[in-house]
Amino acid sequence: MFLVACSTARQESPAKPTMDNLAERYVKALLRLGQYDADIVDAYYGPEEWKPTQPRQDTLPVAQFLREFQEIYQALGQLNTHAFSDPDRKRWTMFQKQVVAAITKVEMMQGKKLPFDEEAQLLYDATPPKYAFSHFDSLLLSLDQELPGQGDLAQRWATYQKQFVIPREKLDAVFKAAIHEARQRTLAHYPLPAQENFTVEYVTDKPWSGYNYFKGNGYSLIQINTDFPIQIERAIDLACHEGYPGHHVFNALLEQELVKKRGWKEFSIYPLFSPQSLIAEGSANYGIQVAFPAQERIKFEKEVLFPLAGLNPAEAERYYAILEKIGKLAFAGNEVARQYLNGQISREQAANLLVKYNFYQQDKALQRTRFMDRYRSYVINYNLGQELVRRHVEALGGTADQPEKRWEVFRELLSNPYTASMLQQ
Repeated sequence: MFLVACSTARQESPAKPTMDNLAERYVKALLRLGQYDADIVDAYYGPEEWKPTQPRQDTLPVAQFLREFQEIYQALGQLNTHAFSDPDRKRWTMFQKQVVAAITKVEMMQGKKLPFDEEAQLLYDATPPKYAFSHFDSLLLSLDQELPGQGDLAQRWATYQKQFVIPREKLDAVFKAAIHEARQRTLAHYPLPAQENFTVEYVTDKPWSGYNYFKGNGYSLIQINTDFPIQIERAIDLACHEGYPGHHVFNALLEQELVKKRGWKEFSIYPLFSPQSLIAEGSANYGIQVAFPAQERIKFEKEVLFPLAGLNPAEAERYYAILEKIGKLAFAGNEVARQYLNGQISREQAANLLVKYNFYQQDKALQRTRFMDRYRSYVINYNLGQELVRRHVEALGGTADQPEKRWEVFRELLSNPYTASMLQQ
């Protein structure tokens, strides 16, 4: 818009948009949008004065939000990128994809229904692969030889797993030991902010098993859901995924490297339904094996975590060998989510498939369908994200036999703008 002081005043063009002023508009718009859905803003550690001062309207002002995000997207497309440095080009590319996700989310909040794959592409910049359930049936056959007993595999697995449940009164000691070790291993490779810290809380009635709430200035609140029994392997899984070198480290490095050092304010907000989440979840899962290569993990668990939990470590090797095979069934959950969210199967059918292919107990399978209801195609970020991160790190030399290089490449990933398609270039 042009401002005219009087009929003879010279009209002045508005300042040309830059990524910095577009970032401010983007962050403020997301913060306002977050007033209508608490899941949208996963973390914010930008200027306090950017937060909304006006209460939300009674209904979502869809046209207003769409216009704002579309204008930001168009302005980004008009920037002269020829003189951009490589970091600025990565920033610009990711910024555009984040805005596309914001536009898509607004449309979904308005009621737009998207097929699972299209939704995943628009929100997370990735198209999940498709597998026939027959692919997973062959994996089930191999597990049939591994699990003791006869009959239903899921029930046999549940019976076998009972010997690895952490007693409720020992959960805190086990988790704190796992987090401490994960932190020490990460600090041996990464100089984290001096003030970085976290708090652990145990909660119930959640659709997830663990959650990291990054609060800024290197601080996180980590919550562990105790609705269901927690097996010993979840201690290191959650310590790494939610903490070190997972979500806590990822957010701390983004804050330190991109927000504070480079002034890229769009990274002061973490919109959950965006390409950033695929990198966040994928790196958090892959970070488990970065911090705890297989044999090191089993050694630490047998010597430290099993005794703390009062468990017998004699079956540890066998248990983890079976877990590795079960992990190959992870993508079956995506197929269940695709069919369920596309309306091809009912909740009960989805739960039954999760029991069969992912070895959930029935009540936990139903909890997982509630996760799908709430977060929809977000489910791809865990397994597909992990696979894409793994391929990227290994392609750059971060293989299992080069652990130092793996830590190095992994840190570069955590500290810079990346989306799924950017990993595949």
